[in-house]
Amino acid sequence: MTQFRINHSTIYSYSDRVSLCHNVAHLRPRLCAWQTCESTKLIVGPIPAVIVERLDYFGNPATYFTVQEPHAVLKIAVEHSFTRTVYPLPPGHSPPWEEIRDRLPRDRSFKWLDAYQFVFDSRYAATAPTYAEYAAVSFTPGRPIIEAAQDLTRRINTDFVYDPRATTVATPVSEVFDNRRGVCQDFAHLQLACLRSLGLAARYVSGYLSTLPPPGRARLIGVDATHAWLSLFCGDAGWIDFDPTNNLIPSDRHILLAWGRDFDDVSPVKGVILGGGQHSVSVYVDVEPIGI
Repeated sequence: MTQFRINHSTIYSYSDRVSLCHNVAHLRPRLCAWQTCESTKLIVGPIPAVIVERLDYFGNPATYFTVQEPHAVLKIAVEHSFTRTVYPLPPGHSPPWEEIRDRLPRDRSFKWLDAYQFVFDSRYAATAPTYAEYAAVSFTPGRPIIEAAQDLTRRINTDFVYDPRATTVATPVSEVFDNRRGVCQDFAHLQLACLRSLGLAARYVSGYLSTLPPPGRARLIGVDATHAWLSLFCGDAGWIDFDPTNNLIPSDRHILLAWGRDFDDVSPVKGVILGGGQHSVSVYVDVEPIGI
């Protein structure tokens, strides 16, 4: 069991005043069996005229707010206190991946039907024969689904270079695949596209990753970032998470915020504005382990 204190702020600075903005934020944590949130606070400046909390289609906490006061700077900050337990390790044995693929379109029980919606294309993770061919090297006939997914995770980690300058939020997964470069969001989208191209159900996961300083070095404050990985439906074993950026199955250092079909469903902040001209964005994230 590990406790964390998280501070996350996003500041939008505009060249001209914004007269009105409508936003939705996925910044409050999703509760689940392996993590609890002792406290959470969201602060928006200027103060919104309207702010509403509700669950979105996927069951994620979502905050909708409107700022009607003219402003040149918009700041959105959250503070969380978390307790994270170690996520149960996946079972040592799992069924052949084809068994899961073939059952998904047929099984009408709630668990399987709910998973089936994550088989289809989404904006940032569309299927294609190219991705199916790449995934097929790992998903050989009869191979257990978890073992195959771990191998695909390892290959993406090996074959692709982490390069923050190579992509933007709008970079298509086809460009990531061709250039073999990107960031955690890109690698999650790529693995989603590979798995869905095989007919499997996989969803995008957003959250935080607690980074560890080099041995003998003090932890730097404010240099963490939001993180992205994915979750694969493995039948009776449930949903198993995989992190291609770090080639591992997430454990107690991965903190869940939300899940959806891809980044577009769970973007930390998105919205529409009236005015503003040019703008810049700065993000500050600090994930502090408590008592470590």
